[in-house]
Amino acid sequence: MPPESLPAPTLPVLWQEDDCLAIHKPAGWLVHRTGLDAGETRFVVQTLRDQLGRPVYPVHRLDKGTSGVLLMALSSDAARRLSACFERREVHKRYVALVRGWPPQGAHVDHALRPDDAPPDAPAQEAQTDFHLLARCSLDVPVDRYPQTRVALVEALPITGRRHQIRRHLKHLAHPIIGDATHGKGAHNRWWAEHLGVQRLWLHAASLSLPHPHRAGEGLHIASPLSSAELNADWQRLLAESWQWAQADSRARLLRGLLPTC
Repeated sequence: MPPESLPAPTLPVLWQEDDCLAIHKPAGWLVHRTGLDAGETRFVVQTLRDQLGRPVYPVHRLDKGTSGVLLMALSSDAARRLSACFERREVHKRYVALVRGWPPQGAHVDHALRPDDAPPDAPAQEAQTDFHLLARCSLDVPVDRYPQTRVALVEALPITGRRHQIRRHLKHLAHPIIGDATHGKGAHNRWWAEHLGVQRLWLHAASLSLPHPHRAGEGLHIASPLSSAELNADWQRLLAESWQWAQADSRARLLRGLLPTC
């Protein structure tokens, strides 16, 4: 079938009210066109504009390889209001990542980062992330020099919003994300891609919480739950492995979108 006759892709809308909405961004999609997108064909902004028949404005971004909740605006005024929430650090984002090795139960990383494209003498910017262990898995497969391959699921809560912050902070902890071609290890990335039948960066924007943009005094929580086969079939394949959960409710919280515990 020629490309022009293929049906246009549809991006799942997780929440929409007036001039604000949130979608599920699949892994492998760029948020918008850039000067470095040669050969790319899937862009959230252009696809959503065609899908809704009106202009859309990105409020924040996710890396191409990251899946999950992406907040958008349908007017420039809404984009400014939502962007102000990010600037005031009123937006709380929760991610889940598959990492190499077994990290500690919890870690607070306060490690300044210099932008990737900044000159070597540019000052590093404050960057902080909290990590919590969700589950561990060990398989009797010698992927490299060890007789077993060990991976873990971690919850990441970025306090600041630097580019590639979670990926770089996990590398700083010596537990890079599986599928991270820049900061990870090729042998592990290739083995897990073949084992799961999915080649991707295993990082998911699971949920996002912020003040409700239309109702003062109310909060808004949006999730792309891993329990959804329609949205996250690849993660369900991963969760079918034999996991040792760190806490009794870790798996339930993960599947329903990492809702805060009461």
